[in-house]
Amino acid sequence: MYRWYGLDEVPEGWGQSVVTIGVFDGVHRGHQRDLARAAEIGRQLSLPVVAVTFDPHPDEVVRPGSHPAVLCPARRRAELLGGFGVDAVCVLPFTLEFSRLDPDEFVRTVLVDRLHAAAVVVGEDFRFGHKAAGDVHLLIKLGEKYDFVAEGLPLLVADGQTISSSAIRSMLGAGDVAAAAKALGRPHRVEGTVVRGHQRGRELGFPTANLQTLPYTAIPADGVYAGWLTRLDPEGRVAERWPAAISIGTNPTFGEGARTVEAYALDRDDLDLYGVQAAIDFLARLRGTLRFESVDALVEQMHLDVVRSRDLTAQDPG
Repeated sequence: MYRWYGLDEVPEGWGQSVVTIGVFDGVHRGHQRDLARAAEIGRQLSLPVVAVTFDPHPDEVVRPGSHPAVLCPARRRAELLGGFGVDAVCVLPFTLEFSRLDPDEFVRTVLVDRLHAAAVVVGEDFRFGHKAAGDVHLLIKLGEKYDFVAEGLPLLVADGQTISSSAIRSMLGAGDVAAAAKALGRPHRVEGTVVRGHQRGRELGFPTANLQTLPYTAIPADGVYAGWLTRLDPEGRVAERWPAAISIGTNPTFGEGARTVEAYALDRDDLDLYGVQAAIDFLARLRGTLRFESVDALVEQMHLDVVRSRDLTAQDPG
């Protein structure tokens, strides 16, 4: 799969392609349906599929300070897009200047002059151009002008709820990682670097990997979760993976105020992960954060959390 950062990296000889456009945060099931349609058209026309996405999030450029929580970082997003039939990912640097392109300029600059779009697939809520002036109807008209076909797909609805990145963020904010996983089509992942914490988990017999998360990461609500801890290689691929009990919160039993995201790889006290790039995948929420009256009571509960985590991850290896 090709990865281009900016239109200048698109090869000069790039021919016609099928293009799908969006932020694609999370690459959730709604996005996956759009990608499948683009891939289907690509097969019909014997053309490659290009996914166009943006970095940083457009909201942060248009309305500074409004950056939403990120469901997956750019590298992970590109990796996921490649798994759904995309031949190339083009990440467009979203700048204030870029945001001021009118809809016709956007189409001509991105879709026509560089990607030579023969067909364009977007969600029905797709907006483009300065002040989001362009919609699917305008995209179809511009397609007639510039000789490509465009279609806007209805948003995907499951169990009576529209699947969207914002809805998944709300699920995570409520700690409902199971619902988020259902909407994503896989467990929600948080990535970062393993750093040194207070090492209280090691003292209590449960050494944890304390994750310094990436900026704007969508972190589930405080609580204890079952899931997996993964060591990533330099390319972001899975190197090693362990079932884990995961804690998010401020460690109220010890009166600490800093919020942490940490994972205990079940039955492993021999791991040295400091400085390693790692990921935590969330399977299920076990309980909320509690303040215990004694360290012994905390340790007793931690043993129970480990047992439940072991059972859940064994039933659903992910």
